Amino acid sequence: MIKISRIQHLGGHRLRATFSDGMAGEYDFSGIVEEAGPMVEPLRDPAYFARAFLEYGALTWPNGYDVAPAWLRMEIEKTGGLSREVAA
Repeated sequence: MIKISRIQHLGGHRLRATFSDGMAGEYDFSGIVEEAGPMVEPLRDPAYFARAFLEYGALTWPNGYDVAPAWLRMEIEKTGGLSREVAA
């Protein structure tokens, strides 16, 4: 099972996720935070959005909103942005 092993906030509503298999990519959550609903409403504030953390390998925010690692990986892959993480 693929998990997210590291996240990096890139500003605004963009994050870079590194997955447990070494693949990584960026995702812009702007479209998601524009959706209606009480769970995404707090994420519209970029400062709150930046408070994302990992819980059991899933991207999570303090209000309990979370994103499944498989879904995020699929969305990044759709944009052609998934690649092997390069060690710095």
